[in-house]
Amino acid sequence: MIRAGVVRHWMVDLLALAVLCGYGGLVWLVAGGAQGTASVALDPVMAAARERGTLRIAVDVGVLPFADQQGERLVGYDIELVEIVAARMGLATEFVPTGFDGLYDTLTSGRADLVASALVYAPEQGFRARFSSFYFDAGQMLLVPEAGPVRKRRDLAGRTVGVALGSDADALARGLVRDGLTMHLVSAYDEPADAVAALQAGYLEAVMVDHMTALAAIHAHPELRIAEALSFEPLVLAMPRSAFQLEADINRILADLRREGILMTLEQRWFGSDRP
Repeated sequence: MIRAGVVRHWMVDLLALAVLCGYGGLVWLVAGGAQGTASVALDPVMAAARERGTLRIAVDVGVLPFADQQGERLVGYDIELVEIVAARMGLATEFVPTGFDGLYDTLTSGRADLVASALVYAPEQGFRARFSSFYFDAGQMLLVPEAGPVRKRRDLAGRTVGVALGSDADALARGLVRDGLTMHLVSAYDEPADAVAALQAGYLEAVMVDHMTALAAIHAHPELRIAEALSFEPLVLAMPRSAFQLEADINRILADLRREGILMTLEQRWFGSDRP
């Protein structure tokens, strides 16, 4: 008869072998075994999207020019961007119209795989979302005439600078004045575009406006230029915490789109003065 100690020894050996096999299988999966399906299998969001054949995207419709309703379809910078991203992943898009306050909830509830809605990077939301690399800087820009003397913010000393009252540019400009920049600040404009019009008319020597307004102004008036970026406000795509493979794929595609000039083309199309 085989002694009990020997049987126990065999059982321990078999258990150890099973653990090693399981660990090896996991490593093989993470490394991309089974023709690259490993990480997808470990990412439940990506796996479900592959099974459906669609990427579900939460958008706050009406945030122009990022997402708008035209007839039966959605259009805008973010809409076109995620359609390109999804197509490169071999997926169709399925949009989930959602109010801004509920965007993150669509991720935690499983109703959406991605949020694309002029979303500013918010690290405080990291407990329930992952974020892509940024695809657009929505920060404040210093816009000046091409032939003018202003090259940097330090050149604004003693000059007349316009901003829209109550805008982020207004708050930034007032901060610069408090810090000792002796410019003459005019904040009598209702909209950033009104400040740009005053610059064009010669009433101002520079304006501070958001990046979208600055791009539209340059598109309409090539004699204007962005002298300096005054702040950085990165727009990103958000996805559930568990969607690590989706995040990696999106970041790779965004890098490709930037390198190929497609992000620049989208900027020209949707932030230009003659946008669709």
